[in-house]
Amino acid sequence: MISAILNQIPVPKDIPLPLPLPEWLLVVILVFSFLMHILFINLMVGGSILTFWYEVKGLKKQEYDRLARHISSTITVNKSLAVVLGVAPLLSINVLYTLYFYSSNALTGYAWLSIVPWVAVSFLIFYLHKYSWDRLASHKPIHLSILGTGIFSFLLIPFIFLTNINLMLFPEKWGEITGFFDALTLPNVFPRYFHFITASMAVTGLFLAWWFGRRKFDADTAFAPISKEWIRKQMLTLALTATGIQFIIGPLLFLTLPSKGVSWGLFWVILGGVTIAVIVMVQLWKLINEPEKQFGRRFYISVILVAGIVSFMGTGRHIYRENALKTHREMMAERTKAHWKAVKQAHENLLLPQVEGKEGSFLPGQNLFQTNCAVCHAATTRLVGPSMAEAAQIYRDNNEALKLWIKNPGRKRMDYPAMTGFPHLSDKQLTEISDYVLQKEWN
Repeated sequence: MISAILNQIPVPKDIPLPLPLPEWLLVVILVFSFLMHILFINLMVGGSILTFWYEVKGLKKQEYDRLARHISSTITVNKSLAVVLGVAPLLSINVLYTLYFYSSNALTGYAWLSIVPWVAVSFLIFYLHKYSWDRLASHKPIHLSILGTGIFSFLLIPFIFLTNINLMLFPEKWGEITGFFDALTLPNVFPRYFHFITASMAVTGLFLAWWFGRRKFDADTAFAPISKEWIRKQMLTLALTATGIQFIIGPLLFLTLPSKGVSWGLFWVILGGVTIAVIVMVQLWKLINEPEKQFGRRFYISVILVAGIVSFMGTGRHIYRENALKTHREMMAERTKAHWKAVKQAHENLLLPQVEGKEGSFLPGQNLFQTNCAVCHAATTRLVGPSMAEAAQIYRDNNEALKLWIKNPGRKRMDYPAMTGFPHLSDKQLTEISDYVLQKEWN
């Protein structure tokens, strides 16, 4: 069964290196650090879209332009935090899923490599937008074009990343994928991306409701005639609406998941996240319709519950990834085991070919040779020292000279390293080794 599957699916050999940390700890680091990273990615993407929206509205009303400018001031900070916090999950996924991650990297090719320049370009664009606000105040189309280009970059980067990560889950398709656009045809890419966009808007709405609703922030003065209460309602409504849309995109996302990764464990995790999402929507509705001058207990409970949703979703993604790759990883382990067994056998045959001696296939001294000499000397090829075929020719019918050399060697040739001596071997052991070397038919 496994052999038949191996003939159809590209199965690489694993890298036989131990993990630097226990696997469970690496999983915890991966899930937690990725959630922290994606939080600031959400704020970065959502903040840039809202900045564009309110700057466009600011073409007619100056107060919206001021609001857009304040929102844009959060983008560069969130962007920097997103990049810094992206190091840990990137390293973790490299360690845990090395061959899967690098295989998808190679198959998406130039698109994956373009992420680094795209990140650099988006950084520069948003700094240009931020610091040219006053200078381009009378040239709003140009300023909005700069922002639009930056948003395009922000939307493209996670799209490439999600496509690449999604490709990891389909090793059976690796033989068919010839580039980034082929990878887009795999199920789950677009539902997953739309899920990410709506999540970005929900998280950003909740964050900005708090940001502009802080006691120390005088929103009424900064954005007059817009009030703090109006902004707070707008942002909470955004969070509520985006969360509601998730109830449409979420099932679509789940239904497009290939069944190979779906399990009851995954189902219960998703159900837990959905249950919390319903509670969050109720809390947000009450916050919108029962206004408070300052944020109280209900708002912070909502924030904690949203953190719970994110934790459930992050855990669910990891469970699905493990389930989806389980069979392939088992096949890879089998292939790796067979490969290294063959390598070991080939190495042993190179160092100790199975040739007949005068006493048969085993001669006294064979074990001693394998323990002390085979690391540096092969049968007919140069390893560290000369081949045994050459040594046997030099010391033919001269056991005593060979024994003396083994016990206390030196350096005869400049293109070979000096041989290490074996003074610990007894005369009997030296005799057995020299007899073994001189009686073998090495050629």
